[in-house]
Amino acid sequence: MQGEGIVQSLSSLSCVRCSKPASLQCPKCMDLKLPREGASFCTQDCFKASWSSHKAVHLKAKLSTMTDQKNLNADTDGWLYCTRKGQGRSGFAPNFDWTGPLRPYPISSMRTVPAHIDKPDWAEDGTPKIEPYSDLQNTVEIKTPEQIKRMRETCRLGREILDAAARVIRPGITTDEIDRVVHEATIAGGGYPSPLNYHFFPKSCCTSVNEVICHGIPDARKLEDGDIVNVDVSVYYKGCHGDLNETFFVGNVDEASQQLVRCTYECLEKAIAIVKPGVRFREVGEVINRHATMSGLSVVKSYCGHGIGDLFHCAPNIPHYARNKAVGVMKAGQTFTIEPMINAGVWRDRLWPDGWTAVTADGKRSAQFEHTLLVTESGVEVLTGRLPSSPKVLPWLDA
Repeated sequence: MQGEGIVQSLSSLSCVRCSKPASLQCPKCMDLKLPREGASFCTQDCFKASWSSHKAVHLKAKLSTMTDQKNLNADTDGWLYCTRKGQGRSGFAPNFDWTGPLRPYPISSMRTVPAHIDKPDWAEDGTPKIEPYSDLQNTVEIKTPEQIKRMRETCRLGREILDAAARVIRPGITTDEIDRVVHEATIAGGGYPSPLNYHFFPKSCCTSVNEVICHGIPDARKLEDGDIVNVDVSVYYKGCHGDLNETFFVGNVDEASQQLVRCTYECLEKAIAIVKPGVRFREVGEVINRHATMSGLSVVKSYCGHGIGDLFHCAPNIPHYARNKAVGVMKAGQTFTIEPMINAGVWRDRLWPDGWTAVTADGKRSAQFEHTLLVTESGVEVLTGRLPSSPKVLPWLDA
């Protein structure tokens, strides 16, 4: 409104009214995220004198937003917002004390899986039946040579699926389209996308954008230039699961985000480097925490790595933070994931109303990388490692 004050700008721009050097900005334009060039003024007097004409800029921006929303509704007719941890849908956007700029968008219907594909026991009704009550929740399994052979095949398929997703990431693509690519590549390879209907999760992969730490649900939002997005792929094939994820740059990403993603990758690499028989599981968190904190970053404590094989999640738990209480030591034949989630700000997280999406408590960005690992007699084998055919999307590796 007319009597509203304006805030000081850090940039040297020209006044909209008189073209003199301007150091003040219209607060309404800032709220609407409009270009600073059309929102700068040299004095309060120039701002007040221009108000009657300048406020039309705000109206135009609001009308444009409404048009974009109508176009979204037309493009996603029948899509709904996820509620109740995947068990509900709503036509209304949820209300929430959002921690950052990201918002949920409607999601498409759950994708179907052909009858000939071997499925885990939650595929039909969303409830795992064997996993929660297995002895392997408390005992770390030593895999047989036959199990290891199947794990290698499954994890290679998982890598190929993630690589397919990586190839389509660009500004303008929706995370739902990424999910479609993951789903179709999984089915084509003869596998089942492990997340699909796992405890009612509605999609075939997780896509975690910007301040989302993990378990982001693919939806109708288009990726924007400057975003970062983690794609987490898990596949069930030949009776066992493989699990991996990577964080990707979308277009031109700012330096701070580049450093966050690279440091997260380095945290995983340093953790993998210590894996061998006799090492305590708790040491993984010490290594990751040391590298992250040296870069001024924080380690998420709410989610951890896990055992994997015929079960999607089982013992051991692998915390990524220092001074953790993980029990046990590594032994040859064990398979588990290490998947550090590193935040630019505080480590704490909040859960969105959909019951799945975990975001940073301060709205700052988060990154993650994950591999499925096999402890060998002499060290470690990265079962989900990159292939010669993998797309060159990590600048520090592919320069």
